Amino acid sequence: MSIWEKMKSGKLYFCTDENVMKEQMQCLDILYDFNNTRPSELEKRQAILHKLFAKVGTNVYIEPPLHANWGRNTHMGNSVYANFNLTLVDDTDIQIGDNVMIGPNVTIATGTHPIHPELRRKVVQFNLPVIIEDNVWVGAGAVILPGVRVGKNTVIGAGSVVTKDMPANVVAVGNPCRVMREINDHDMTHYYKDMKIEEEDLL
Repeated sequence: MSIWEKMKSGKLYFCTDENVMKEQMQCLDILYDFNNTRPSELEKRQAILHKLFAKVGTNVYIEPPLHANWGRNTHMGNSVYANFNLTLVDDTDIQIGDNVMIGPNVTIATGTHPIHPELRRKVVQFNLPVIIEDNVWVGAGAVILPGVRVGKNTVIGAGSVVTKDMPANVVAVGNPCRVMREINDHDMTHYYKDMKIEEEDLL
């Protein structure tokens, strides 16, 4: 099995491999170009994102600075918005669905290391994919760890550390992140506590 296959399969590998580091540098150069665009250079930013990521849907907007290990292992659906300082540790696939909102200072990580200290000393790594389904909102400062799937429509509260799968249609918060409640009828009529959604506000 090649090192590239190991990176995609959850197997252990040495992340200091010269071929890996050389190829990664090419991705980091593209990322540098994105982060050094002017705010008015929207078309240029879009072109760079299409060059950087494996997939970019329509109406995708990412606020620089963006940080990524590779970029090419990230797949973004339509109408994705990510605020400042999104960090993608995308040593294997990160799948982000449609209509996903990502707050500032969010980290989504697929790469990790064994607990065994001798293996860590040798810089051994393994990767597990992350999936964020449609209509998810990831709050500011949240961390999504390797191997996690976040179900559609779910809200991940600010500052949460998501260590395991989250179901669809829930509000989940905390460290470690836990389901607080299901999204309910009250959420369909109120946008914050007792503040009611008025139709004229949406016109």
